[in-house]
Amino acid sequence: MYFFETPFKKRLIQVACAVFWCFLGAGPIFGFAALKPTLIDQHVYEELCYTNQTTTSSSLAESQLFTSLYEIMAPRTSILGSAFTNQDDQSVHTEQFFAHCTTQDLKLNMMFTVGAVLTNVSALVIGRVLDSYGPKVCGFIGSAFLFISCFIFINAKSITLFDPYLIGYASMALGGPFTYISSFQLSNAFPDQSGTVLALLTGAFDTSSAVFLVYKHFYLSNPEFFKLQTFYKFFLFVPIFISLAQSFLMPNESYLTPPPDLIPHPEEEGGRLASAAAAETLLHDENSPLLAPPEPSPAFRRRSSIGEAYKSVYVEDEIEEAEHRAAQDNNTNSIFGILHGFPIRYQFRTWWFFLMCIFCTIQMLRLNYFVATINSQYAYLLGSYQLANKLNKVFDIALPLGGVISIPFVGMCLDNFSTSVVLILLFALSLVIGVLGCIEHSFVAGVINVLMFVSYRPFFYTSMSDYCAKVFGFETFGTIYGTMMTTSGVFNFLQSFLDRATHTTFKMNPIPLNVMLVLLTTFIGGATVVYVYTQSIRYNKLKQKNHHSAVA
Repeated sequence: MYFFETPFKKRLIQVACAVFWCFLGAGPIFGFAALKPTLIDQHVYEELCYTNQTTTSSSLAESQLFTSLYEIMAPRTSILGSAFTNQDDQSVHTEQFFAHCTTQDLKLNMMFTVGAVLTNVSALVIGRVLDSYGPKVCGFIGSAFLFISCFIFINAKSITLFDPYLIGYASMALGGPFTYISSFQLSNAFPDQSGTVLALLTGAFDTSSAVFLVYKHFYLSNPEFFKLQTFYKFFLFVPIFISLAQSFLMPNESYLTPPPDLIPHPEEEGGRLASAAAAETLLHDENSPLLAPPEPSPAFRRRSSIGEAYKSVYVEDEIEEAEHRAAQDNNTNSIFGILHGFPIRYQFRTWWFFLMCIFCTIQMLRLNYFVATINSQYAYLLGSYQLANKLNKVFDIALPLGGVISIPFVGMCLDNFSTSVVLILLFALSLVIGVLGCIEHSFVAGVINVLMFVSYRPFFYTSMSDYCAKVFGFETFGTIYGTMMTTSGVFNFLQSFLDRATHTTFKMNPIPLNVMLVLLTTFIGGATVVYVYTQSIRYNKLKQKNHHSAVA
């Protein structure tokens, strides 16, 4: 279905609805740093703190770290106050209580780990469902998962068959990407503003992490009323809204990128056809691989709804770039089109996929590990839970704002720099963030680290999709990008092992694991940057040689 088959006002309402539900339900699970203190205050998994009566070797270190946490976050409880009758009793009870709160902390962090993993792993499945059944079915599936999540959390205290908090959070993690990814095709509803539409959807996704921040504010203002069950009763509005919008407003099929000769223009027919022919020639010259790819299989020719969404953003830009190159014959080290048209099996076997997949996996592991453990990391690094709590508040606000504010700057970077330069910037920023995460006793370094992190996160995700579109093409974009996200999601289960090692082996010291992740980033990221840079130079030299031969 093409955009001109739907009235303008209806398309506008469709985009507005998608941005609205993405703002509320696309990725609220990434606001876990704001949600976690409210879960602790509501005694979620607190029973795990009393399941044993023995202590571990790390209990005293943890007691010093977490005593202030419970004094600040649970002033209305009598867990600590009633137990501490004198100084000797206080040390004994503190040791016994916090020796087993490692289990509670790990259990809470596991909620986020599972949610983050499912969000990424589901990308490939969602792409397939979107291509096979359309965006409406994806939207209904997403709203169904959000309904399930609300139902589980509302009735969590009476559910004993399974862990309601883990399953409820997992359901929420699945509902978000189903509704978010199925909205990508709306970029083709307005081809001339397709980049703006994608930017709005991406910004809404990033901002949705503020949902739990807003909940935390209301909870602290009235903890007796705004319990978790109450929040999810209000949140039921989101899946209801999505279901109604999908039923009465959203298209049954994805909007496709129309061929130039089908786009209605007021110009005369002859001029329109000539312009389309010129555009087709430019696209062929710029995007065609230097070596003719094998004949694609029928499976390769299938429509990719996500690829169509990104195609609408890139086609016009690449036409202009081709014109600029033809005029100046300048080598810009562009990699656009280097694997376009090749079968997906071949694309999967290239270093272009393999290196970026590993780099993506390491970065996502670092990103999600930081989101889940920022408070405990900086409680150790700063030696004070009060300072860590202040930094956590900065992070809660900066995370959603960073995604929105950085959008225009990320767009300018991707539009004005080659992919090689973009990867070098990503690599450098990642190393700086890693180093900052190892600095002790510096609140300023912590603030800089948080601000750089919230800017790096959207830059990383946008650059990955940009890389996949430019290197592999739009026909296979959904499968390639989905496979990268799925692979990264599976390996993100390592986050739970990192978390456990921090609590036990390293006695809450995050520096050893942060150093290990920085070293992995240095090795894999460096190899990826070197490969892309050298291959881009070689590719552009071959293109120039091919261009000169054609002119001669």
